[in-house]
Amino acid sequence: MKIYSFSPFGYEGALVKVEVDIRRGIPAVDVVGLADGAVKESRERMRSAIRNSGFEFPIERVLISLSPADLKKEGSGFDLALALAVLQEHKAKTEQSCYSNIEDDCILVMGELELSGQIRPVRGIHAAVATALSSGIKKCIVSSLNYLEASEVPGMNVFGAENLSEAFNALFDETCFAKNIEVNNDDCIPDNAIEINGVMFPSSDKSLDFRDLVGQKKFIRALQIAAAGGHNLMAFGPPGCGKTLGIQRFGQLLPLLTVEEAQSVTRIHSLAGLINPNQPLKRESPFRMPHQTATIEGICGGGINCRPGEISLAHNGVLFLDEAAEFRSSVLQMLRVPLESGCITLSRAGRSTVYPANFQLLMAMNPCPCGNFGNPDRICLCSARSVEMYWKKISGPLLDRIDIRVSLNNLKKDEENEISTNELRKAVANAIYIQRTKRKKKNSNLNPQEIEEYCKLGDEETEYINDLSNKKDFSKRAISGCLKVARTIADMEKSEFININHIQEAFSLREDISFFSCLD
Repeated sequence: MKIYSFSPFGYEGALVKVEVDIRRGIPAVDVVGLADGAVKESRERMRSAIRNSGFEFPIERVLISLSPADLKKEGSGFDLALALAVLQEHKAKTEQSCYSNIEDDCILVMGELELSGQIRPVRGIHAAVATALSSGIKKCIVSSLNYLEASEVPGMNVFGAENLSEAFNALFDETCFAKNIEVNNDDCIPDNAIEINGVMFPSSDKSLDFRDLVGQKKFIRALQIAAAGGHNLMAFGPPGCGKTLGIQRFGQLLPLLTVEEAQSVTRIHSLAGLINPNQPLKRESPFRMPHQTATIEGICGGGINCRPGEISLAHNGVLFLDEAAEFRSSVLQMLRVPLESGCITLSRAGRSTVYPANFQLLMAMNPCPCGNFGNPDRICLCSARSVEMYWKKISGPLLDRIDIRVSLNNLKKDEENEISTNELRKAVANAIYIQRTKRKKKNSNLNPQEIEEYCKLGDEETEYINDLSNKKDFSKRAISGCLKVARTIADMEKSEFININHIQEAFSLREDISFFSCLD
């Protein structure tokens, strides 16, 4: 039996073949193949675990080779693979025919050993199993606590072991492995999920209902459109007007991910060690809200092993930057390329990896450092220079990639909001269903050719855009963004064609930023 383990690095990682040679000499265990400190220390954990599990440890010289030799191996996930490889080779020395009939089989083994022989879970199981399956390996042994995570990868035969003895017995018993069948969109749906117009949503949280957002109907409408088409959104206004309150409820408008979308999200969160053992497949859209002190490495990813950053953890979900102008300028500027490409490339020590980062950017900020700029009822204490420097944090190229911008200046505390979350979901479901069945992508991700195909306009709509472009200098990206928003509004109404009302609403949601004269 050929035993493989997994070395996590970036999004892809690499399979590692574990080979053992037992020969005469002074009893010792040597590990070769660029093993780090944690892997080398596994020699002692492995020795104690083998003996405490009732097995005999070889009293000869043991050489363990981890290949490929030029790949650095890190982490404690190699413990179980090393122990099983040693036990298998030792058994082969005494019983030459014990596994000759399956010696050409390959198996993935991952787990950390306690000294007692119990197996502890490790991170990155989903990525390891997916990589092994793509390489033709169809069996794996993991900790029982990682069993559900491993079984989420369709096509893999998985055995969850409590201890070393169970893992060793399963190595030679084909009946131990549970066949994981193909899954579809109806599998792994969270409890109390709701189906609306053919689209599944998570159960509604009454504490996050949109009825609580009073006097901001335009803002709620903007959030609904952003959820329906995956459009980037910025909300700005005085402190306490409901920017953060509304965006924190935004996740209630997002549908459950499809199984295909959930697989990549689960892989990233598995590598980051953020998987829920009881429900590993992440069907709910991620919602990440980093603090303003976050560094570039924290947002885009990095470190020795190229761990995922916030934009990758928000893949197929939302990245919310509250008080966006308080983030470092360098952090905000690096968002431009991932927003456009949907991925990010990280390079460390001669190696590189590509993480998916197809996220939806939501931003909330005050109009100025004191928050009173443009408010007729309050006095702004900021100088024109300070307001200008405050907004310069959000550069023109980044701002151009935000399709929806909403001002929350006119508060109407006495105006009640009678629109509930479930009512808002109906129009969102209409748009999501059309995008998933007809276009296979969100409207926000349409390329120029697809915009030309799906966003056809009549003479009245074209004339309106031309007149508006003459009055205000819109870039081609801005016009394309408004067309995509208009397409989403039409989808929400189940309209095949974009009419003048859709165009007018789309452009009105983008023009609110002109309130700040310092940006003109």
